[in-house]
Amino acid sequence: MKASQFFISTFKEAPADAEIASHQLMMRAGMIKKLGAGIYTYMPMGLRVIRKVEAIVREEMNRAGAVEVSMPVIQPAEYWIETGRFDKMGDELLRIKDRHDRDFVVQPTSEEVVTDLARQEIKSYKQLPKNFYQIQTKFRDERRPRFGLMRGREFTMKDAYSFDRDVDSAKASYQVMAGAYRKIFDRFGLTYRAVAADSGAIGGDLSEEFQVIAATGEDAIVYSTGSDYAANMEKAEAKEPVAVVLIAKEAMKKVATPGKSTCTDVAELLGLPLQNTVKSLVLATDAKNDKGEIVKTQVWLLLLRGDHDMNEVKVGKLAGLTDFRFATVPEIEAHFGCLPGYLGPIGLKLPVKLVVDREVAVMNDWICGANEPDFHITGVNFERDIWPNVPGGREGTIIADIRNVVAGDASPDGKGVLAIERGIEIGHVFYLGTKYSKAMNATFLDHNGKPQYMEMGCYGIGITRLPAAAIEQNHDAKGIIWPDAIAPFTAVICMVGPDRSPDVKAAGEKLYAELLAAGVDVILDDRGERPGIMFAEWELIGVPHRVTIGDKSLKEGQVEYQHRRDAEATKVSVGDVFAHVASKLKV
Repeated sequence: MKASQFFISTFKEAPADAEIASHQLMMRAGMIKKLGAGIYTYMPMGLRVIRKVEAIVREEMNRAGAVEVSMPVIQPAEYWIETGRFDKMGDELLRIKDRHDRDFVVQPTSEEVVTDLARQEIKSYKQLPKNFYQIQTKFRDERRPRFGLMRGREFTMKDAYSFDRDVDSAKASYQVMAGAYRKIFDRFGLTYRAVAADSGAIGGDLSEEFQVIAATGEDAIVYSTGSDYAANMEKAEAKEPVAVVLIAKEAMKKVATPGKSTCTDVAELLGLPLQNTVKSLVLATDAKNDKGEIVKTQVWLLLLRGDHDMNEVKVGKLAGLTDFRFATVPEIEAHFGCLPGYLGPIGLKLPVKLVVDREVAVMNDWICGANEPDFHITGVNFERDIWPNVPGGREGTIIADIRNVVAGDASPDGKGVLAIERGIEIGHVFYLGTKYSKAMNATFLDHNGKPQYMEMGCYGIGITRLPAAAIEQNHDAKGIIWPDAIAPFTAVICMVGPDRSPDVKAAGEKLYAELLAAGVDVILDDRGERPGIMFAEWELIGVPHRVTIGDKSLKEGQVEYQHRRDAEATKVSVGDVFAHVASKLKV
């Protein structure tokens, strides 16, 4: 490709609403153009990156035995009603009606459609296993689309779905896909981690996320410094503390803490470690009748150490707390006789269900709110002060891991300690089981002639999100630094004054032809731009390899080679430049 034939549109300044580096640089480099909130046109330069991402994904999916299909973007709502997700999906699911007043959805994912495909086409165990995948447009009606392609409303995703006859073969299919994903992300040339993850709304009980490491990542990734253990923050387990004998050493005492409503403030006032304090969080669950009316509300009190935070995913997995919400102020006042800030488990007005984090359950002589404004209680102990006064005592108390881990915690596998870094999720693999096949009655006849539900897995990669993640990991003050595999062009030949020097033009054309013949994705900048403008533009765009051909250096028998990460150019003889570039590109 020659630059004079291509469409290059770069800008010095990013739009005001571009908050993070990838959004700013993709706009400035002319890779995307905003059409509406969270909706972008992929410009020629950006589309080349996306097509390279797709090509790598497609090659590895095909190599892993998956079969490509293309499912509709607009899907009849009846399939989503079958699984219950038409109502449960929430406002992110864009619902529309056609001229006949029939309900449709704009797909955010395709579990329902692919399950319908399987129940129609797969009749016998002899047809299994099967894995169908697509690279297709998706839409999620984000409340607040932001960060460009990182959290847009319309996007492209590769989603794959495996179908198997039993659990063991389904888990084998899962491992094949997990392995294929590692090959895909290795080929992208990005630093990433595969971490254990919670399956969330899609369901399932075996799940991994693939996270590109970046300081601006939205997700916290937890990993062990002494083993291969890694998980996202939602899934990361706090190691069970060593059991201790709970013996009170202090008398329980009410102390004045005027205006000190946080554990940090109380600890500072009393001159005690924050780890000695216990925070109280109040949740509620509602029982409803067939009409959806609330018939009973249960209030729950959660106790966590003052320096720890509640993990909502872990809490939501506890018996009775699946659909929890935070209690209202009137509910809190009715049960505690006090507003938040001074709450605790002693002197309750109405009984609550008690949930205690494992770290708190082994504490002695701790501090909590007194259920009275401006007062806290010190020297609190479970055996003496709490369990004798709560329904069911210790046996009626739920003791569980309900906190976020923190850096320095012992790894749950007993090897090393935990560290935390930021990541951007670009891929996710799930083992689904029969969640969708049961809901949609997707069965096959097994070897014994009896119908069985298909075991499923699903596997997603954010095709258009990945370039943004790559930029967050690879950029500097000048612009983007693309890995070779997904750069819009792998190399650029910058000709200085080709309109004034036939020798420069001839040398540039010759090297361009040689690189093209060798299969290099190269662009020849033949526009005659001034060197400073031309270099700044290609540094902004982020092409990794650059060769500069100018009349002065050419007369000395030399040209300049510079990798996008290099501080300075390297002089190379004209006769060696092709071999030099080829060696850098490993062609």
